[in-house]
Amino acid sequence: GKTLIDVGCGPTIYQLLSACERFQEITALDYTDQNRRELEKWLKKEAGAFDWRPVVEYVCELEGGREKWAEKEEKLRKKVKQVLKCDVTKANPTDPVSLPPADCVVSALCLEAACKDLPTFRSALRNMGTLLKPGGHLVMVTVLRETYYAFNNQVFSCLRLEKSMVEEAVEGAGFNVTFSEVQPCPFSDIRADYEAVLSLVARR
Repeated sequence: GKTLIDVGCGPTIYQLLSACERFQEITALDYTDQNRRELEKWLKKEAGAFDWRPVVEYVCELEGGREKWAEKEEKLRKKVKQVLKCDVTKANPTDPVSLPPADCVVSALCLEAACKDLPTFRSALRNMGTLLKPGGHLVMVTVLRETYYAFNNQVFSCLRLEKSMVEEAVEGAGFNVTFSEVQPCPFSDIRADYEAVLSLVARR
């Protein structure tokens, strides 16, 4: 496709490194001002921006050319056209801005943290669906059976999800699931209690 929207991008770029090879225009959305500001610092090469080089090199190595990391960084910077505020609990998540429907929506490790309960999760998926063209694809990564995660001595609550709950919510939002795979968590970490990661692709 031509256009991709990343819902809940956080202050990160890892989820867009491969996508920038396939899409011409990327819009990054996040709820918090500080996450959007951190991403913009990297996009504009400002002083103090996080150094993503080791991650970019790793992705380039997976794609067959570790030495192309600088080229990939520049490609991604050119393709991210907008960084906007979003709220997945709104019928139009980017309100008051209206975006043209995209070919693909990516959401990685977002909804389980943004939604307090299953009805909110289902509603958020329906709201995200409005950002997609008919026939467009949703690419989603979520954690399973997580109730909390911690960062910088702050503990955040998380919606505890099972694979079947996610798939049913995606289908209930008007999507057909075309790929769904669970990877068990290979190690325990006191910063979070998730047990597995679900990768899912669905078509609207």
